[in-house]
Amino acid sequence: MSPTVPRIVMKFGGTSVADLDRIRAVAEKVRKQVEAGCEVAVVVSAMSGVTNRLVGYCRDLSPRHDEREYDTVVATGEQVTSGLLAIALQNLGVSARSWLGWQIPLRTDDAHGKARIESIDGTALIASMQAGEVPVCAGFQGIGPDGRITTLGRGGSDTSAVALAAALKADRCDIYTDVDGIYTTDPRIVTKARKLHRITYEEMLELASVGAKVLQTRSVELAMKERVRVQVLSSFNDGPAPSEGHLPGSLVVDEDEIVEQEQVAGIAYSRDEAKLSVRRVPDRPGIAAAVFGPLSDANVNVDMIVQSTGDDGMTNMTFTVSKNDLARAIAALDAHRATIQYGELLTDNDVVKISVVGVGMRSHAGVASTMFRTLAERNINVQVISTSEIKVSVLIAAEYTELAVRALHTAYGLDAA
Repeated sequence: MSPTVPRIVMKFGGTSVADLDRIRAVAEKVRKQVEAGCEVAVVVSAMSGVTNRLVGYCRDLSPRHDEREYDTVVATGEQVTSGLLAIALQNLGVSARSWLGWQIPLRTDDAHGKARIESIDGTALIASMQAGEVPVCAGFQGIGPDGRITTLGRGGSDTSAVALAAALKADRCDIYTDVDGIYTTDPRIVTKARKLHRITYEEMLELASVGAKVLQTRSVELAMKERVRVQVLSSFNDGPAPSEGHLPGSLVVDEDEIVEQEQVAGIAYSRDEAKLSVRRVPDRPGIAAAVFGPLSDANVNVDMIVQSTGDDGMTNMTFTVSKNDLARAIAALDAHRATIQYGELLTDNDVVKISVVGVGMRSHAGVASTMFRTLAERNINVQVISTSEIKVSVLIAAEYTELAVRALHTAYGLDAA
């Protein structure tokens, strides 16, 4: 690739290609990039609602369906979109062809329904772009070691796009969605939320993992590992093609590209939390393993954990799991009650996790105390706390979600002027 020719991967999600009119609009955006002198590869999701319908077909036929056949069915959504967009581009006079995961090839492991990418050979796609053609790639899908079609799990098209950008040595991966960037918090809750022009990989990864829905967690992990610059921008805003001099969205980049770090980059919330309290457990060596071992064996991921020990030789353990895992967690603990010897098991799924994220925490003291003071001033009780180097998360009653997010957004000076 000539150093004067930018290479861009453009990814369009389901709402961006929801119908033929939107596919035509996407084709126009791609045409603008091509006319701006870029080498372009496109990654597409299935049209909005299609994947859910295909999943429903599989479940209706058999709740315990063959995962390999499931992947064969649900991967067709992206196949349809890639072909339609190639036709739309050709109709605009842009040379284009569709590519399926196995044609690239994008190779994965054999974990059907949630496969992980192992390698991508970008040779054919690079040759296609250098010949003036736009490859339109079906996201979300690949080929397993046995030659069967695999899918990457929900949001897998983001991961496909970032992985292709890495393999193609692209200058940038533009992810088009139904929002115009990454905001300091959910603008539906806080009208004064600000769009971030740049955010670090680490901050975006933390925000994605604690509830922000803009980017899929695995795609951010891959972007950070491969140092792929990712821009999030809207499919529905017209204007010139994005360029290095004019980036209308939010750019996810290495920390070195951001000169001055904000104390807090953003606030996220997750309603997908359930709290379990294992009460009156004998306080003895190995008790934590006795509690959490069965949960691990049942494939239940545990998030926030707090343990409190009394003077009577007994301890209480409180932790959170996904609401979808609550029933499995209860069953696993019930099955091992005799071994754990707990007194009672209490559950609460009417809770929410609020997280404050920012790499500036490394050099600014008092972030946690500001959070606790702000919540206390509004009589919001903190039930569980967890921290990392750049994140503080608390568990509170779900009824206080909006109040907490708005108050914290103001307390950290994130409100737009």
